[in-house]
Amino acid sequence: MIRTAAYATTAATEPLGPFTIERREPGPHDVLIEILFCGVCHSDLHQARGEWGNSIYPMVPGHEIVGRVRQVGAAVARWKVGDRVGVGCFVDSCRRCSACEEGVEQYCAEGMTLTYNGLERDGVTLAQGGYSSQITVNEDYVLRVPETIPIERAAPLLCAGITCYSPLRYYGLKAGDSLAVVGLGGLGHMAVKLGAAMGAAVTVLSHSAKKEADARRLGARDFIVTDAPEVFDAHAGRFDFILDTASASHDYNAYLKLLRRDGTMVLVGAPEPTPLAAMSLIFPRKRLAGSLIGGIRETQEMLDFCAAHEIAADVEVIKIEAINEAYERMLRSDVRYRFVIDMASLGPASAAL
Repeated sequence: MIRTAAYATTAATEPLGPFTIERREPGPHDVLIEILFCGVCHSDLHQARGEWGNSIYPMVPGHEIVGRVRQVGAAVARWKVGDRVGVGCFVDSCRRCSACEEGVEQYCAEGMTLTYNGLERDGVTLAQGGYSSQITVNEDYVLRVPETIPIERAAPLLCAGITCYSPLRYYGLKAGDSLAVVGLGGLGHMAVKLGAAMGAAVTVLSHSAKKEADARRLGARDFIVTDAPEVFDAHAGRFDFILDTASASHDYNAYLKLLRRDGTMVLVGAPEPTPLAAMSLIFPRKRLAGSLIGGIRETQEMLDFCAAHEIAADVEVIKIEAINEAYERMLRSDVRYRFVIDMASLGPASAAL
């Protein structure tokens, strides 16, 4: 086993602090990765504070991991020491169900192995995440991070980036389509960049006018403040596609009104349950759908797409000691648009046990 420096919380009411975990020595098909940066996802906060009711402690959060290969197992052929790599929201799956065979491992019938706050395939070992100096991962669940993307700005692509890319691809967004993005946070800012790069006419829908300049800088052609009911009537039937990234409760029926006939609205945020009127879908033949991250193949496609289009996340780099303050700032929407931890601030990577 490899002793590994980390930051963890031991209970929902406890702040994160220094902690030591054990990583497995790389097996024949494993890769040991030195973590250089780790993005801070809003779900890290939810899970660390037990807000989703499924938290397992002690918990080391973090599933937007980028770094360099430090060691490879004897049978590993795809990776070598020094490669620039990433790890996203999951680190394994059953590999035999139809979802895994089709390359959409995030929908694994037996459940994907989450990067943290879950158990590894043995059903016993607690998976621990990227707020740590290193991680051991099976070679098939490692991603290549293109050298042209600044590495600290690549980290959020492993969750925020693929969460937005996957539904845009799956539901067929194409050049010339009108795309509305609900919310301009960690997810929304990536949706604007990706949608614009795909050739869509992007409009940001926000409850506040404060982010209009940012929205246009990121690639939006228009910006609509959704602070009054009449706004939804004024723009009814305008959009081919809506990507809803908002995590606060809002009226889906109002937003569905903005779609044209046969339009699609996809939810990637996770707000509290919202009433839905069947007639919002039936009469105009509209679709309301959901989407969860992406599989390994599609995530690699997304990283390569971002490299080709010079897309990276807008980040604020912090030291690990600032993580609890960063959580509070996230709650105030005081970040543009993703915190990323410089793991060098954690200290030496490891020591053999």
